[in-house]
Amino acid sequence: MVVQRQASGRITWMDRGVLEQFRDGDALAVKAVYDEFGGAVYALSLSVIGDRDLAADSTQLTFLKAWRAASTYDPQREISPWLYAIARRTAIDIYRKRAREVVSEDIEIVSMPPGLDAAWEVFEVRAALDRLPDDERSIVKLSHLDGYSHAEIGDRLGIPIGTVKSRSHRAHQRLAEMLRHVVDT
Repeated sequence: MVVQRQASGRITWMDRGVLEQFRDGDALAVKAVYDEFGGAVYALSLSVIGDRDLAADSTQLTFLKAWRAASTYDPQREISPWLYAIARRTAIDIYRKRAREVVSEDIEIVSMPPGLDAAWEVFEVRAALDRLPDDERSIVKLSHLDGYSHAEIGDRLGIPIGTVKSRSHRAHQRLAEMLRHVVDT
């Protein structure tokens, strides 16, 4: 196999026979392609995934997929774009799979039932809310529980936005005072 570097530094394959052998699934030709492009495929995988071990796995999987799909390769064309496309798709698949695993681990943590301390804190917050004056309590509930903005609360209650803001501010000051013992524990 003869490999030649162009002035730009790009490698071109002069022996199309090796690429034809690669297309036919020849193990030595696959090894030659791996030896030539393994580092570049690893670098591409690492840039997508950001993890060295997963990038190494991605590189191995890329060459396995390339070997399995070798019959679709046209030896009259450069192999690098074809190979890099496989590498990129493989790395993205691994990245997405890892992201799903991380999200599912987080969901399991979040879905655990609350402990006694958390139940006590919820009870204290609800009790403090119940002790607020009606006009302040309704603003806090509309804001925090229903997700309304100050303008939406004003429209809903028929009061100016400035009144909503001042009542919200007073309500939060009262809540902070009433719940100081929860924060200190």
